[in-house]
Amino acid sequence: MFILAAVLVTLLTVWALAFVGAPLLIWTLAAGAAPVILFLLGTLGPLTLGLCLALWLPLALLLNLRPLRRAVITAPIFAVFKKVLPEMSSTEREALEAGDVWWEAEMFRGRPNWKQLTDFRYTALTEKEQAFLDNECETLCQLCDDWKIEFEDKDLPPEAWRYIKEKGFLAMLIKQEHGGLGFSAVAQSAVVTKLATKSIALAVTVMVPNSLGPGELLMHYGTDAQKRYWLPRLVRGDEIPCFGLTGPEVGSDATAMPDNGVVCYGEHEGKKALGIRLNFSKRWITLAPVATVVGLAFKLRDPDGLLGDGQQQDFGITCALIPANHPGVRIGRRHFPGAAFHNGPIFGEDVFIPLDWIIGGPQMAGKGWRMLVECLSAGRGISLPALATAAGQASYRMVGAYGRIRRQFKVAIGQFEGVQEATGRIAGLTYTLEATRLLTASAVDHCAPSVVTAIAKYHMTEMMRRVVNDSMDVLSGRAVQQGPRNPLATAYKATPIAITVEGANILTRNLMIFGQGAIRCHPYVFPEMEAARADDLAAFDKLLFSHVGFSINRAVRALTHGLSGSVLARAPAPGPMAHYGRQLERMSASLAFVADMTMGLLGGELKRKERLSARLGDVLSHLYMGSAVIRYYLEHDQRDDELAHARWALDNALAEIGHAFEGFFDNFPMRGAAWVMRRVVFPLGNPYRPVADALNAEVADQLMEPGALRDRLSALVFRNGGPEDPVGRLERCFDALTASEPAYLRFYKLASSGALVGDQVSEQIDSAVKAGHLSAEEGEQVRHYDALRYDAILTDDFTPAYIQGDFSARDAEVVAMTREARVA
Repeated sequence: MFILAAVLVTLLTVWALAFVGAPLLIWTLAAGAAPVILFLLGTLGPLTLGLCLALWLPLALLLNLRPLRRAVITAPIFAVFKKVLPEMSSTEREALEAGDVWWEAEMFRGRPNWKQLTDFRYTALTEKEQAFLDNECETLCQLCDDWKIEFEDKDLPPEAWRYIKEKGFLAMLIKQEHGGLGFSAVAQSAVVTKLATKSIALAVTVMVPNSLGPGELLMHYGTDAQKRYWLPRLVRGDEIPCFGLTGPEVGSDATAMPDNGVVCYGEHEGKKALGIRLNFSKRWITLAPVATVVGLAFKLRDPDGLLGDGQQQDFGITCALIPANHPGVRIGRRHFPGAAFHNGPIFGEDVFIPLDWIIGGPQMAGKGWRMLVECLSAGRGISLPALATAAGQASYRMVGAYGRIRRQFKVAIGQFEGVQEATGRIAGLTYTLEATRLLTASAVDHCAPSVVTAIAKYHMTEMMRRVVNDSMDVLSGRAVQQGPRNPLATAYKATPIAITVEGANILTRNLMIFGQGAIRCHPYVFPEMEAARADDLAAFDKLLFSHVGFSINRAVRALTHGLSGSVLARAPAPGPMAHYGRQLERMSASLAFVADMTMGLLGGELKRKERLSARLGDVLSHLYMGSAVIRYYLEHDQRDDELAHARWALDNALAEIGHAFEGFFDNFPMRGAAWVMRRVVFPLGNPYRPVADALNAEVADQLMEPGALRDRLSALVFRNGGPEDPVGRLERCFDALTASEPAYLRFYKLASSGALVGDQVSEQIDSAVKAGHLSAEEGEQVRHYDALRYDAILTDDFTPAYIQGDFSARDAEVVAMTREARVA
C-alpha cells in the first residue's frame, strides 16, 4: 500500500510539473530527489539508491551542461533539421515577417494571458471623428440613391463625388500635418460601415484610397519630396488614386507578376535621365477608370548595373507612382464586378519614368512586396470587415423589422421556428461581426497585426455571405425583386467581391491563417528556423529544449482540462463569461499541442496539406473571434439584454472549433498519431454542440424587439433616407407597429375571425370602432399602420422601356402601385 501511494505521489508530481511548465533544472532536481526521498522513507535500499543516482547523474549532466548537450544531443538534430528545413522564397519570407503578432499569439500558444485582453482598450472616437460620422457621413448618404447608382447611372452622382473630395473622405488615413483627416482605424472602419449600409459603390469608392493605395504607401515609405507634392493633392481631391497590383497572370501569387521595369537611360521632360522603362497590363483595379494617379507594382531589373550594384540585376517587386496621363499609360475601359464602383484595367507600353518616382526613392527599389504586404495586412483589418459588419447591422435591423411586420398564416413570420433558424443566425453572427470589427480595428491602431487581419478578412466576409443569404431567404420575394424598395439586392450581388479581393478567401483560409500564424505566433518555430539559417547551434539548442518543454506542457494542460472540465483553466472575468473563457483556454492548449505534433510529424509537407492547415486555422480563428466576443460583452458591463447574443456567439465559436478538430483528426494521414491527438484533445469526447434551438429562438425574438440592444447592434446603419429609402420605409413602418401593436393585434384577430363588418380594411376598422373594440384614436393608429405595412411589403415594377434602359423620365417609368380593395 505504501509503495502504491509513493508511485501515485510520484505520478502526481510529474503531472504537476508538466502542467505548470517547470524548467528543465527543476525536472532534473525532482528526478534526483525522488530516489533520495524514497530511500529516507525506507522504500529503497542503499544499493538501489546508488544505482538510481548513478543513472541520474550522467543524464543530469548531459541535459544541463549546455556545451555537452549541444555536442551530444543537439548537433545531430540540428544537422537533420537544416536538411529538411523547407526552402523559403524572398516573397514568402517578406510575407511572414511583415506586420506584428498580437492577441492571436496568446490564443495560439496555449496559455492566454487574459489580462492582456481585458486591459486592452478599444480606440475611442474623438469628437471630430464622431461629428464626421454624425454629419458628413449622413449628408453623403443622403446624396446617394443606391438604385439609381446601381441600375441607371453605374456611378455615384456628381454632387456625391464633389462632396467626397471636398470633405476629405479620400484622405481619412492621411495625417493632419499633411492636411488629411488623420482618423484612427476604428473611425475609418465606422465610416465605411455606415456608408456601406447605404451604398456598396459609395463605401468601396471611399475605402480603397484609404486601404491599399498611394496615400498609405506615401505615408509610410514616401520621400519628403513625394509627400510634399502628392499628399496635399490627394487630400484636396485634386488627384484620384488607384493601385495596380493584380493582372491576368497574377492574382494572389505576386511572384508570377509579368509586369516589368528595366533600369535604363531615357528622356524625361526633354532631358536625358536615368530611369525605368515599364511594360505592364493590370486588371481589376478599383477606381482605375477615374484615377489621375496610378500606384504601380512591377518587377525591376537592372541588367547594366546602373543603380551602382553590378552584382544585383533582379531587384524584385518595386512600387512607383505615375500620373495617369503620363505618355504610354493607358487607362482601359470599365470592368463590371456586380456593383457600380469604378473598376478597370490599366496598360503601359514603353513607359519611361525617372527613378525618383519609385515610392520612397531609388533606395526602395525591390522593397515593394514588403511594403504591399504590410499595408495590405492593415487594410484587411479595416475595409472588408467594415463591409461585412455593415451587412450584419443592416440585416439585423431590416430583417428584424420585416419579421415582425410580415404575417403569413395569421402569424408574424419571425415567430416561425424555421424562420428563426435563419434570424437567430443573423443576430448571433451580427454580434460576432461587431465584436470582431471593433477589436481588430483597435488592434490596427496599436500595431500591424497581420494574422489577426487575415482572420478578420476571411471569416467576417464568410459570415457576411451567410447573413446576406439568410436575409434573402427571410425576405424572399421582397428581396428578389429588384428596385428602389429592395434593401438587399446590391449586397447579395456584391458579396463575392469581398470574398475575392485582398487575398481570395480560399487562399487566405488554406494557406495564410495557419501557415503564417503557426510560424509567427509560435514562440519557437520561427526563431528555430532563423537559427538554422544562421547556423547558430547555441541558439538552436536553447530553443529546441524550450520547445520540447513547451510541447509537453501544452499536451498535459490540454488533457488535464479535457478530463477535468477545464476547472483548472483561468477565466478572463467572473460571471457568465468565466465558463467560456475556460473553454477557450482549453482549446488554446489543444491547438498548441496539435500544431506542435503536426509540424513535428509532417514538417515541410504540411505546407502542401492545405485542408489540414485550414482546419487548424479555423481553430485559431474562432479562438480569436470568441475572445473578441468576451471582450465586447465585458465592455458593455455584462448587460443582461445582450447575454443571449454573447452566449450564441461563443457556443457557435466552440462548436466550430470542435468541428474543425474533428475534421482534422478524421483526415490526418498518420492514423496512430491522429488517435493520440484526438484522445488528448477530446479524452471524453467532443463536448461542443451547435447552438441550441432555445437559445437561437431567444436571440431571434430579440432581433424583432425595439430597444437599446437593437440600436446598439445596428448603430452604424444609415436610417435617415426618408420614406422612399428602403431602410427608411421599413423603419417608419416598424415604429408605427410598436406604437400600435396591441390595438392592431386586437383588430387583426377580430377581422380574421369574421367578427367585423365590411370587406375593405377601412370598413372593418370603422366597424371595430363603432362596436367599441377600438377607440377612435386606436382606430386611426391601426389605419395608419396598416397603410404603412402594405406599402412596406410591396415590390417594384417597371415599364418595358425603363427595364431596357430608357431612364429619361424615371418617375414616369416606375409604375406607381395603388392599393386595391382587399380583405384583412
